[in-house]
Amino acid sequence: MRFPGEIVWLILWTVCVAKERCLKSDITIENGFFSEYEFAYPLNKETQYQCKPGYVTPDGKTSGSITCLQSGWSPQPTCIKSCDVPVLENARIKSHGTWFKLNDKLDYECHDGFESRDGRTGSIVCDNDGWSPKPICYEQTKRCSPPPQLLNGEVKETDKEIYEHNDLAEYVCNTRFLMKGFNKIQCVDGQWTDLPMCIEVESTCGDIPELHYGSVVESSVPPYHHGDSVEFNCTEEFTMIGHKSITCISGMWTPLPQCIATDKLEKCKYSLTRKETNPLSKIVFDHNEKISYKCRRTMKQKHSTCINGRWDPELNCTEVQTQSCPPPPQIPNAQNMATTVNYQDGEKVSVVCQDNYILQDAEEIVCKDGRWQSIPRCVEKLACPQPPRIEHGTIKSSEFSEEIEETLKPKLYPHGSKLNYTCEDGFRISEKDEITCQMGKWSSLPRCVGLPCAPPEYVVLRSIPPRKSDTYQYGEEIVYECVEGFWINGSASIKCLGGKWSHPPKCIKTDCFGLPDFGNAIPIGPMKESYKSEEKVTYKCPKYYEMDGPNFVQCIKSQWIGKPTCKGTSIKF
Repeated sequence: MRFPGEIVWLILWTVCVAKERCLKSDITIENGFFSEYEFAYPLNKETQYQCKPGYVTPDGKTSGSITCLQSGWSPQPTCIKSCDVPVLENARIKSHGTWFKLNDKLDYECHDGFESRDGRTGSIVCDNDGWSPKPICYEQTKRCSPPPQLLNGEVKETDKEIYEHNDLAEYVCNTRFLMKGFNKIQCVDGQWTDLPMCIEVESTCGDIPELHYGSVVESSVPPYHHGDSVEFNCTEEFTMIGHKSITCISGMWTPLPQCIATDKLEKCKYSLTRKETNPLSKIVFDHNEKISYKCRRTMKQKHSTCINGRWDPELNCTEVQTQSCPPPPQIPNAQNMATTVNYQDGEKVSVVCQDNYILQDAEEIVCKDGRWQSIPRCVEKLACPQPPRIEHGTIKSSEFSEEIEETLKPKLYPHGSKLNYTCEDGFRISEKDEITCQMGKWSSLPRCVGLPCAPPEYVVLRSIPPRKSDTYQYGEEIVYECVEGFWINGSASIKCLGGKWSHPPKCIKTDCFGLPDFGNAIPIGPMKESYKSEEKVTYKCPKYYEMDGPNFVQCIKSQWIGKPTCKGTSIKF
């Protein structure tokens, strides 16, 4: 057992020994570590510590030194966040420093030929993740002069003299013309992207459709061309529902509005729940009454109008996030769609094929839910062979030489070619006389229809008059019948052959006059001046002669038929 004095001495000795060395565990180096492996260091011993990557000592070095003193380690090791000199793309820094500590700010400027978004000098800051924000220097772009003129169209809002890179200009076509291609062009580094085209629409609209209980404000004589509009009014005590005008679009009128009796207009019911929005003072509203409401979820003020029992727009507190579409895709064999413009949901773009190609399927692509819908194809146009012949008709030819060439060798007709037929005399075209080559096939052929005939002007003598009519259709016949004692010479009928009658028959007397002489043959009976058709006359032979063959002749339609012949007989003694 030790004495108390020995214990006190031992404690003092331990403390003295401890003061003569420093331990690693006595200190923590934040964002750094000791470079050497010793666990304990004697008094006055200096050692090195290392900072983690991205950190430096207060004097900007990656390592520092501390010394073991009577009071412990000194100085306190420190590793602070640092940023190296940044390597910038298309830019240079405006400082000669080699390292930067946390929150230091560094100015930069873009290289020649490049510029920042706002055209000014930018700055970046050293933070825990390095330099931010990332400097972006765009290649300098050229501006554009005012957008070019569009044939049969015009540009909207041409008040600007200078257009910046990526600026847009929007076009509309004149009445009677339809836009093909993008309705917007873009300034790209001093150049405008390709213009759209305004194509004349040949198809027209006919008579203005009738609006029940309404009338046209001001009308003109048809036809109406693409883009023409007509405005309507409703009669007294009727209210118009829908657009007050209709427009001719590619040969079709847009839908008519409606004229509803004012006392028959339906009311609208407010259908949103308390969970969706605050309640209104009433729930039933008259036609044309307007309301405002605020959705709880978005606190967004909305407006709607009651239109004959329906809200316009529909009451809705469900936020539908519509997505824009990227620039339209490049369709093979279509004209170049060079644009960086994004399109909003519902917007449409007309597609135009390259020469000798034609659109298959829809002519427009539609932006829907962030994607382009109904993308068509451009297929190669197919030529047509020689056009078919039609009965009683030929193809019109502008020049005689072309007509000769047409008969000598086959010819191919490009897609879209149009040819016209003409009919022979006495015939007319039953439908449109034009045919069109459509992808290797001709459109439906016309027919040459015979013209009707008026009643025949001539009279067939000694005939029974036929039944009369005011007019006779092509191919219709009239049959003639001769009076007794006469017969038809030729066809008994005449035919209507396209405004003309075929050659008429003749009625010839059927009696026979004078008996024919047959030499030795002698007629039996009294002689007459004339004989009726089918009447027979018998002959006989004189003595010493005998009949060879039939012994009579017959009157057949004014001609004698038969030849009685008398031959001599041999005499026997």
